[in-house]
Amino acid sequence: MKESAALPADMTVLERGWLSSNSVLLQGDERGALLVDTGYCTHSAQTLELVRAAMAPASSLRLILNSHLHSDHCGGNARLAAAFNCPIWVPPGHFQAATDWNQDLLSFASTGQRCDRFRPSAAVIAGDFIEQGGRQWQALAAPGHDPHSLIFFEAESGVLISADALWEHGFGIVFPEIEGSSGFDEVAKTLELIAGLAIRWVIPGHGKIFSDVDAALGEARSRLDFFQHNPQRHARYAAKVLTKFHLLELISEPLPDLLDWLAQTPIQRQMWEQFFKPEPFEQWSIAILDELEKSQAIRLHEGVVYNV
Repeated sequence: MKESAALPADMTVLERGWLSSNSVLLQGDERGALLVDTGYCTHSAQTLELVRAAMAPASSLRLILNSHLHSDHCGGNARLAAAFNCPIWVPPGHFQAATDWNQDLLSFASTGQRCDRFRPSAAVIAGDFIEQGGRQWQALAAPGHDPHSLIFFEAESGVLISADALWEHGFGIVFPEIEGSSGFDEVAKTLELIAGLAIRWVIPGHGKIFSDVDAALGEARSRLDFFQHNPQRHARYAAKVLTKFHLLELISEPLPDLLDWLAQTPIQRQMWEQFFKPEPFEQWSIAILDELEKSQAIRLHEGVVYNV
C-alpha cells in the first residue's frame, strides 16, 4: 500500500502490482468510507485487509464504486460487498450485463480472465455527483479504453480518479479497436475532456499518482497518434499485455498449456484474424512470446514460461 502526503487526508490510494488496479479509499464521512475499484479476484483477500487497515477506527465501507467492469478493477467486488454488506455502483452500460452475469458482454470470457460474481445495486450516470465527506465527486464519461468507462473528478481538491483513461505514461488498451469498432477517436475526446479540468493530482488506474498533467497528456496524445497510424502495432501491444496479465496471475505455465490458452482465448484469436491472419496462429503466438522474453517481461526455461 502506498499513500501520498500530497493528497488530502481523507483520500488513500492502495497501489499494487499491475494484476490489480489501484483502489481509492475516500473517507471523512460519518456514513462510512467509499472505495473506487477493487482489483483482481486473486487479490481480493489482500484488498479486504488493506481497506480494513486504512479505514478510520470504528468506520466501515458504505459503498463500492467502479470506474468500469474490467476484471482487474472489479474482481474484489464480491468479497468486499459481502464483508461490509455494502452496495456496488457501476457504469450504466454494463449494469444489466452484471446483473445477468453475462460474461461475454462483461469481457471476462473473451479475455480468458476471472471475476467472482457480484450484483450491482445501481448505475452511475455521467454527470452524476457522488457526495462523500463533504466533497462532490462528479462522474464523467471517458470512453476509449472501455466504451462505458467513467472517471471521477473532485473540483475543490483538483483530484481526478482517471482509471485507465490516463496514466502517467499512456492509457489502457483501446479494446473497441481490437473488437472491430471505434475507440481511438473516443480516446482523443476523453483526453480533451481531461485537459479542460483544473487538475492538481491524477490517481490513475495503475501506477503512482502524478501532478504533471500536461506531460502525461502530451505522451498520451503521441501514443494515440502512433496507434491511429499503426493499428497493427496497437493490436500486437494488446496481445502482449493480455498474455503478460495471464502470466501475472499464474506466475508460470508450461509452454504447451500457454499456447493452448492463447488459441482458446477469443480476443487473442480475434486480434489474429483481424490483423495477422496471413501468419499461422501458433507462429504468431510464439512470436508474441519471443518479444515478451526479449523485453524481459517473461522467461522461458526448460519448456516452462515464467512471469518476470
